[in-house]
Amino acid sequence: MLLAAELALKCSAIVLAGLAARALLHRRSAALRHRLLAAAIVAAIAAVPLSGILPAWEIRPTSSDVATPVATATTLDTRAPSPSHIATATPLPHDVVRKEEDAGRFLFAAFIAWVAGAAIAFTLIGIAFARLAHVAWTARRLQDGRWVRIARELAAACGVTRRVRLLQTDTPDMLGTFGWLRPRILLPAGASDWPDDRVRVVLCHELAHIRRSDWILQIAAELLRALWWCNPICWIACSRLRRDSEQACDDAVLEAGVAPREYAAHLLDLARDARVASPMWMSALPMARASTLERRIAAMLNPDLNRQPLSRRAGWVAVSALLALALPIAAARTTAQTARALTGWVYDVSGAMLPEVALTLEDAKGLKLETTSDASGRFEFPPVEPGRYVLKAGLAGFRSLRYELELTEDRDWKRAVTLQVGEVKESIVVSAPRPAESRAVSPIQTPTPVRVGGNLRPPRKVRDVKPVYPGAMREAGIEGLVLLEATIAGDGSVRAVRVLSSQAHPDLAVAAVDAVRQWQFEPTLLNGRPVDVTMTVTLEFKLE
Repeated sequence: MLLAAELALKCSAIVLAGLAARALLHRRSAALRHRLLAAAIVAAIAAVPLSGILPAWEIRPTSSDVATPVATATTLDTRAPSPSHIATATPLPHDVVRKEEDAGRFLFAAFIAWVAGAAIAFTLIGIAFARLAHVAWTARRLQDGRWVRIARELAAACGVTRRVRLLQTDTPDMLGTFGWLRPRILLPAGASDWPDDRVRVVLCHELAHIRRSDWILQIAAELLRALWWCNPICWIACSRLRRDSEQACDDAVLEAGVAPREYAAHLLDLARDARVASPMWMSALPMARASTLERRIAAMLNPDLNRQPLSRRAGWVAVSALLALALPIAAARTTAQTARALTGWVYDVSGAMLPEVALTLEDAKGLKLETTSDASGRFEFPPVEPGRYVLKAGLAGFRSLRYELELTEDRDWKRAVTLQVGEVKESIVVSAPRPAESRAVSPIQTPTPVRVGGNLRPPRKVRDVKPVYPGAMREAGIEGLVLLEATIAGDGSVRAVRVLSSQAHPDLAVAAVDAVRQWQFEPTLLNGRPVDVTMTVTLEFKLE
């Protein structure tokens, strides 16, 4: 949806630039204005594939309200929160969620409406092409006679090198041109009875369309209007392009030596015979349209208008200037609109929100932003641009969090962070007398508690089993340090004990594991609910 909106803005900007250039050159010839507007329309169509091909350049924000990340020293607050800051099970802000859901439904409905309108518009163009092809298939081709002779003379005079086919239909309102590489001129049923002067006027006008490739340019405008049917700029550009095309061909007829009053009289007669508007004219170039006839006659009777044909140099200069403007627009990326505040909520494993959590956001260049979650667990960073970042979060009693994130789509700027309960640590020294002495094993040291934050009650040992120094190890004089990691389950029992140290003797490790498995704790409560917690135990076997 955002990509479609960005492409629509780019196409609108390019077409609007063409309309502005056309307005500035209102005193120049219609041929030059038509070429400028046609170049803008073709560039707007090409902007869709060029946006994915051209190297992107970003439009960076310049407003003062967008904060720039600055390098700061990151220090996590390890103090335990005061009772007033203990997290409670606060519900999500329903008003924010509701607004986001409403906005999402509106954007989805707008997208569906745009797709449906574009499908209808393209279907109408397809029907018009089918009807035009049917008329051309059933028409009678003129291969000799007066029309063919005059057409060859005028084609050679105006520089048309493509072979033009003349097709006479059975209806009185079919007078127009279509086709690009194989152009065709449709003639009404009574065209064989026209005088030579009218034949020359009609053929001169239609051959001017063919020489200028007006049909393919008008079809491009119709396709652009069908794609962005909801954009009034495309409708205006399509109408102005057709108007300038007809006026440029009228100027070509007048430059060929036809008197303005005589030409106007022929147009009035042709429009009178073709009063029925056919829907297939969207895929062809009719010569006499009643809706534009008054403006065209007023223009051809005005002796002060510029009627010069488009020179090759002027055409290339105008098109090059417009493309120089269109290409940067197609390559632009609207990053200024995507820089936004990174927000979210911090939870514990029970689903309650955590306040006073220190968070740090770091980009690839090492620049950092810092913030702290409020009393409801919500945090917010200043606006940041799309890219890769590292988010860090820490609170006493909980494991420090560090993970990479990539901000690309809208939903990426809203995050949910969950902190796991921190580890419980115990350091125990298991001592025994050396073989020459007879002394009792020293008592096991009391576990050292770790300060925790949030509404977290650390586990308390209710059953203690002292490790026994293996006799074989004592006789051999072997000492060692055994590091264990165990899980205290929700019921207070110890499970999943594993040895972390690789240098300890297996007999010492077995003695340590046997003792730790028999320990029993009170359940660890997080916000009143029992949770599993990881425990690290260090046992030192030492001879005295």
